[in-house]
Amino acid sequence: MTMHPFNDGWAFSRIGDAAAASVTLPHDAMIGEPRSRAGGTGTHGGFFPGGRYLYAKTWTVPEGSDGRSLALFFEGVYGATTVRVDGVEVVSSISGYREFAAPMDGIVAGQEIRIEVEVDNSKVPNSRWYTGSGIYRKVWLDDAPAQHIVRDGVAIRTARAGGSATATLDVEVGGPASGLDLVATLTAPDGREFTAEGEVEGGRVKLNVTVEEPRLWSAETPHLYRLDLELRGGATVLDEHTTTVGLRTVEVDARYGLRINGDEVLLRGACVHHDSGILGAATFRDAEFRRARILKAAGFNAVRSSHNPMSRDFLDACDRVGLYVLDELTDLWFQPKTAHDVAPQFDELWRGDTISMVAKDRHHPSVIMYSTGNEIAESGSERGIEAARAISELIHELDPDRPTTFALNFLLNVMAASGRSPFDTTEHAPPEEDEKASAITSTAANAMANKIGGMMQLVAKLPKADKVSKHTFTTVDVAGYNYAWGRYKGDAKRYRDRVVLGTESMPGDIPKIWELVTSLPNVIGDFTWTGWDYLGEAGIGTWTYGAGYAGIGKPYPELVAGCGLIDITGHPDAALLLSQATWGLLDAPQIAVRPLDHAGERVNRGSWRSTDAVQSWSWRGCEGKTAEIEVYSSGDEVELFVNGRSLGRKAAGARRGFVARYRTRYEPGEVMVVGFRSGLETGRSSLHSAQDPRLRLFAEGNELIDDGQALAHVRLEIADADGNVEQLDDDRITVVVSGAGTLAAFGSAQRATTESFVDNTHTTSRGRALAIVRSNGTSGEIVVTATSENHGTATLELNAVARESTVWARQRQ
Repeated sequence: MTMHPFNDGWAFSRIGDAAAASVTLPHDAMIGEPRSRAGGTGTHGGFFPGGRYLYAKTWTVPEGSDGRSLALFFEGVYGATTVRVDGVEVVSSISGYREFAAPMDGIVAGQEIRIEVEVDNSKVPNSRWYTGSGIYRKVWLDDAPAQHIVRDGVAIRTARAGGSATATLDVEVGGPASGLDLVATLTAPDGREFTAEGEVEGGRVKLNVTVEEPRLWSAETPHLYRLDLELRGGATVLDEHTTTVGLRTVEVDARYGLRINGDEVLLRGACVHHDSGILGAATFRDAEFRRARILKAAGFNAVRSSHNPMSRDFLDACDRVGLYVLDELTDLWFQPKTAHDVAPQFDELWRGDTISMVAKDRHHPSVIMYSTGNEIAESGSERGIEAARAISELIHELDPDRPTTFALNFLLNVMAASGRSPFDTTEHAPPEEDEKASAITSTAANAMANKIGGMMQLVAKLPKADKVSKHTFTTVDVAGYNYAWGRYKGDAKRYRDRVVLGTESMPGDIPKIWELVTSLPNVIGDFTWTGWDYLGEAGIGTWTYGAGYAGIGKPYPELVAGCGLIDITGHPDAALLLSQATWGLLDAPQIAVRPLDHAGERVNRGSWRSTDAVQSWSWRGCEGKTAEIEVYSSGDEVELFVNGRSLGRKAAGARRGFVARYRTRYEPGEVMVVGFRSGLETGRSSLHSAQDPRLRLFAEGNELIDDGQALAHVRLEIADADGNVEQLDDDRITVVVSGAGTLAAFGSAQRATTESFVDNTHTTSRGRALAIVRSNGTSGEIVVTATSENHGTATLELNAVARESTVWARQRQ
């Protein structure tokens, strides 16, 4: 089977509008819609409206297509979708995260056809976060001969014995398969080749490839093999397929925990949503690789796809960068969580959704576990337990080697068992202009947790919580606990065979959690909420000041959740330092400063954020204000200096929750910290005030492929020549891109804004913004010019270059 990109030349329009715009997929229709207080998604989706859209393309069937099977393959469309060819419906889908194919039967070479994809995402909210709308992931033209290797028809299992490994391949073949053979060749990273051949029987072929001295895959050593498959009829090659695989084993039990290739692994996990920040829901390979690299550099070794199957590009990135993946099926079963979600269609959707997820995942070594659902409150009921068992059994049937888990929130299950719905599925009128409260549509459980801190921990320990969870956990291999680390010690004794994973936790709890993870062999890791910030669930982690609204869901124009340890532009937050110190990953102590522009004001904290501090000592106009300084360190002691003046030594490390705190009058200059262990210096770091900050541009790589899909991320900073960013001198900036590229998105991490990411003018936040440039399909120079109102103009040059466009070449980054 040959897969051709099918992303160019689409006309996009809002249904009811006469005008159409030319777009290249992937494309998020929602991100360009005007936000407002009346935006139908409310706090869930960041106050964006829903909509109905049409994508249309006229295409001429290429010569040589007769006798071949053609189909369009959609990696993801959000909204109720209908695909038509010349006015005839060929497929429909209502599952926004399921991949699906649209067969194009009966067409002939040279024929001109019209393809229409109608997407209805007008009934909102239908999710608890920002979803986007439209064809937000790539589309492919699958071109297969009569006898072919089926897309996603390759499953691989690894067994080890002595100094060798055996890769057992199970390959599905389409079409008449009598008398056919399959040849498989594994090429090692060092160029060694290992080959096996087998006969196709019943549309499948199973064969074993023995690999001597294997290079095993793990997050620390992400070695990949190239797998080449040839389907042969005698001496004739009928079809070919190339992909990448990794050789590795996964084992888990309560005595030894999680083992990858026989070695114990503790998961330092980040929960991530599917949106791409300022790009909206549109999924680009370069953006997914960038996210994986940043998460890995931050110290995470695992990601949980919350709460839907991960994109193919992110899975490829995790394979290559080295991140373990917990891929999650869904956020809901048969009880609705929002007014217009697909819970009523659960029975008709879950099986197809599960098959789609596993087919996509099972040859990726990074995927080590599946989650059957997240915070499904009805999971403690008889019907819920049956559903949990059915989903897990289907996953094991499709993929016998990977364990399953279920992310359970004990408080939600207790509420459901008591006859109280933990979710508000009614539609709310938008708040008035002067109203301080927003239309709260998040879960009642989260609202209580925001007000009472440890509510979920307390409820999780109740006997009733155990009653409504224990049967669900028997359906999976690993018990996933959301916000219930207080149960770990007791359950280690109560359920000696239960493997436990913290599938979701507050970032500020990581010191207490990690002590349990490292001391209890049945607890295999923790996933913080969240590793990467996201659009929607507006304001659940945002801290406000003074009379600012303190509820969990913030009013318009709040946009992002505000709880990410890395913000939506990819910039690490100071809250990340707590995790890094807890994990022992800080080479030197690090300094963060609480916002001096809010010094002395009342603070309304949010449970999903451990601090509002910023890694900066550049606060223009705040001289004399009281600076609250946080020093993060895993060492015994730290000593802080302001402009060479010592503020004394303080205890740090585990006995102080990895944070030492100082207060002093702010004065520009330098703040420096020195760390000590057993009286000896272990490292030092410093922050400086900005001197004459100007607008500066920095490209994360100056070269991109000219395929119309490649991205370049350009950081904009109000900073001095030494890179010190000013926190309180934000500026309005206009970006113009000329040459072989276009401006794909422009914005900042500002948590509340009325500006749009599709405009070319935006205001920095804490001195920073991000521009994303997309190649336009031609080679040549790209010039990015940014003009600010108060800090000058800056320019940089990028270069769009040609590169071999095969799937294998595209994956080599």
